[in-house]
Amino acid sequence: MRFLSAALAVLLWSVGASFFDVALAQLDPRRGPPGCVPVAERRAEIGCYVVASIPLSEFEGPVFWHLDRFGSRAEADAIKGPTGTVVEALERVWLFTIEAQDWKAIAGAHVGKVGPLVIKPGVKHTASYLEAIMLPGAETSVHHHPGPEALFVFSGEECMETPEGMSVGRPEGPNIIVSGYVPHRLTITGAEKRRSLGLILHESSQPIAIREHEHGWHAKDLCRPN
Repeated sequence: MRFLSAALAVLLWSVGASFFDVALAQLDPRRGPPGCVPVAERRAEIGCYVVASIPLSEFEGPVFWHLDRFGSRAEADAIKGPTGTVVEALERVWLFTIEAQDWKAIAGAHVGKVGPLVIKPGVKHTASYLEAIMLPGAETSVHHHPGPEALFVFSGEECMETPEGMSVGRPEGPNIIVSGYVPHRLTITGAEKRRSLGLILHESSQPIAIREHEHGWHAKDLCRPN
């Protein structure tokens, strides 16, 4: 009986912890997708961290995520525009900017751009930026975002499964983009540590990530090795 009680206690704790995680993902806009936490809570190198979450103005059409690298935070701050965010991630200083495709920073080293990111016109959005360092075999639970998600890989390999199939992201490209409200699951594939930056451009009135239980879609394990 004592063993049974202990096992029951562990089970109840696990269920409670899972519910708590879901509640945080739905109610706290600082928190990222399932498994991601604010960077202030970082305790180890490995993990997924929300490094910034910035409300933006309304946009009328598709936008792009521009990534520019700087030698110091002061240099990036000096040219940051109204849709730009200066962050420190992956041991570098970055200026992330949400703008039209042909926008260019007037300084810094241009690293890349990801898009087009299709969002609802006339709706205020928040740009939540992620730093993720994960080992092969790691994967998220199924979830979706109220806005597009974009990933920029610097090392390793990742595989995204959606109802439309799977796509693979690597440093040489292509970049993975998942449209808003589309359920998905990310799996780290390949043989080396995956290091990436991410953007979730979600509607400001909605949480950054929502568990996908209510929609009934189940991943087919397309990204898992046979």
